[in-house]
Amino acid sequence: MTENQDQIHMPHDTGYKFLLASKKAFRQLIRSFVKVGWADQIDEANLVRIDKSFVLQDFKNKEADLIYRARLKNRDIIFYILMELQSTVDFLIPYRLLLYMNEIWRDIFKNIPSKEAERKDFRLPVIIPIVLYNGQPKWTVPLNFKETLNGYELFNEHVLDFQYILINVRTYDEEELLRLSGVIGAVFLVDQATNFEEIIENLKKLVETIKKMEPEEYRLFIAWAENILTHGLSPEKKEEITSILKKTRAEEVEEMISNVERVIKKSLEDAKIEGMEQGIVKGIEKGMEKVAKQMLSDGEEIAKIMRYTGLSKENIERLK
Repeated sequence: MTENQDQIHMPHDTGYKFLLASKKAFRQLIRSFVKVGWADQIDEANLVRIDKSFVLQDFKNKEADLIYRARLKNRDIIFYILMELQSTVDFLIPYRLLLYMNEIWRDIFKNIPSKEAERKDFRLPVIIPIVLYNGQPKWTVPLNFKETLNGYELFNEHVLDFQYILINVRTYDEEELLRLSGVIGAVFLVDQATNFEEIIENLKKLVETIKKMEPEEYRLFIAWAENILTHGLSPEKKEEITSILKKTRAEEVEEMISNVERVIKKSLEDAKIEGMEQGIVKGIEKGMEKVAKQMLSDGEEIAKIMRYTGLSKENIERLK
């Protein structure tokens, strides 16, 4: 481990993408954090994950993170929820969301009969763009697309516009997340931690919440926690923590947290000792290089300098 590996830099896409591929977790996220009327009308039966990548030509290393097709419980309205996962502040997000939305609509047009698309009463489905952000810096990207356009104020309603929904993991307080008593609230609380010590402390606060999780929620939480807790550790320590997590049942969560804490503390202690040893070796090398430089300036032979300092011929030649 390097000296900064005790800081958490979550593998954002893999962690949240796996978690929110579950309709139960996705519905929980929408109902808990999207404070609009339609969010309460969504249930699992009316959610369909769109298993298709929308890769943009302008952003070849990017693709839409999650897309769900949804139907309101009491109304025959189909719409799409486009969720982008972000761990850094990206000022191109509004533009990228627009491109994704356009690609979804293009795909719909490609897959319906042309006669249907040409009907007077044909309407494209609504797309609700959502950004889930868990980075440290404040999110300062405009929420309205038009605010990314130069001089938009001059053109009023004639300017293309939409507003995406921002779910910022770090803006929710501990009490609110604990009150949710579900996998999403638990994940958000753990994700607010900035180092391993804080993660362990937050896990301890979640003991009762974890014990009450349904089997699917618990499975999702453990898989997500493994992604966090093993990040930056040696292969041996990763394997040890994975074994602890997979063998532990929900009712044994206190023991699980204690065992994980033990493994992580040992890993951090080993890394600290290793760093100190490397520092001592480097210090000795620097001292010997200083001696070698002095001997070179005194005209001593390289063979003699090698004997006195332990430096290689190549290193001594480099010091000339």
